[in-house]
Amino acid sequence: MKKPELFFSFLLVPLDYVLVVLAAISAYHLRFSSLSTDIRPVIFNLSFDKYLELSAIIALVWILVFAFSGLYNIRRPDNVARELARIILACSTGLALIAIYIFFRRELFDSRFIVIAAWFLSIIYVSFGHLLVRWLQRLLFRYGLGTRNLVLVGNSKTTDKLLSEFASTPQWGYRVVKRLRDFSLESAQELTEIMQAQRVDEVMQSDPNLSKAEALRLYDFTSEHHLVYKYVADLLEVKVLRTEVSDLAGIPIVEVKKTTLDGWGRIWKRLFDIFGSALLIILFSPILLLVALAIKLDSRGPVFFSKRDDGSFVTRVGEGGRPFHYFKFRSMIVNSDSMRYKELADKNLRTDGPLVKIKDDPRVTGVGKLIRRWSLDELPELFLVFIGKMSLVGPRPHLPEEVAKYEHHHKKTLTVKPGITGMAQVSGRSDLLFEEEVKLDVYYLENWSLLLDISILLKTPLAVLKHRQAE
Repeated sequence: MKKPELFFSFLLVPLDYVLVVLAAISAYHLRFSSLSTDIRPVIFNLSFDKYLELSAIIALVWILVFAFSGLYNIRRPDNVARELARIILACSTGLALIAIYIFFRRELFDSRFIVIAAWFLSIIYVSFGHLLVRWLQRLLFRYGLGTRNLVLVGNSKTTDKLLSEFASTPQWGYRVVKRLRDFSLESAQELTEIMQAQRVDEVMQSDPNLSKAEALRLYDFTSEHHLVYKYVADLLEVKVLRTEVSDLAGIPIVEVKKTTLDGWGRIWKRLFDIFGSALLIILFSPILLLVALAIKLDSRGPVFFSKRDDGSFVTRVGEGGRPFHYFKFRSMIVNSDSMRYKELADKNLRTDGPLVKIKDDPRVTGVGKLIRRWSLDELPELFLVFIGKMSLVGPRPHLPEEVAKYEHHHKKTLTVKPGITGMAQVSGRSDLLFEEEVKLDVYYLENWSLLLDISILLKTPLAVLKHRQAE
């Protein structure tokens, strides 16, 4: 870790401590304010000095929880949503520790309101503090301060894309000092000369099709010169990203894991889906009613799109390749679904795979354009999550005729339940190539965690705001 990164990591520790104590103080004054006492009078005795002393001790414990949660590793300042998810989980863990202490000792103080308010305010204050530090770090990156000097190795479109992204997005904290199109012996000598002239922090193999000999030479070079080595994985590498090594008769055996969503992982995800979808249904119920009313007033036909032109039920392919009845808000005129394969086939934007996306779709109603733009047509999927047909996060549910055109490696995305949102949706929505979607979905399957789900959900509102080619 470079000195600027160490500085920002160190800065967060005292900042978080102050913010947690400040949240506790704010909760205390909120409880003793006239606004609260008018609703419910204070019937317990808690001096501020004693409360402040206790809060200072608890804040130290919370800082340890934050450290174990990985909040002080800010080498990648671009993944804000994941850090906010970590903050929520870390603060909730701290709250759980307080609850356990109260349960066993039956003492601390009598106000549950102060405990809950301090937890909620801690999330807000700490999140604001981390966002402020990240903003400061990105600001310094714009002026070339604290950036990591990077060498790209590869002669591919991926390399071209990375060069463009690093040049246009300095807040990522990378400065490309050289691009090598291969890593022959001559390229290795050239990189050695570059390192003698200026500092190099990382080497990234941006071409997954680099020859095995060159890739091994590059890896050995970075190990010898103590450089960070990264590489762009191809689809096959992503497929076997998660493995487990065991010993059988003295021979190491590698088992390729399909997904971490086995055993308790599946249980936790289902519980998260049930409570999360129930909460979101309650929160969005006014919007659901308004959208249903607007659809009914705008055009002839049912509120929901649940039947196809021939009267059969609409289905999507779910977990294990099993179809399920699907519905969402109707955004098109009635009896126009099959036009995508006939009259409108030449307007399909998705010629790279089996999916169909129509630009400037003439079938879409006036209200349909609005609800599609803001993804409101998909809100009824929350009910499908609640009953267990879908998940809050996962690969998108595709039509049976689309799945029928899948290649073999595409079918791995059917390992888990489809989701309302997912890695592909928050990484580019419908503008991604189909193979890119598959790569992201497979990565999600191989690396699932509850924290990853929360991170994707936090990123979803920003993805909805982003413009797409096909609305």
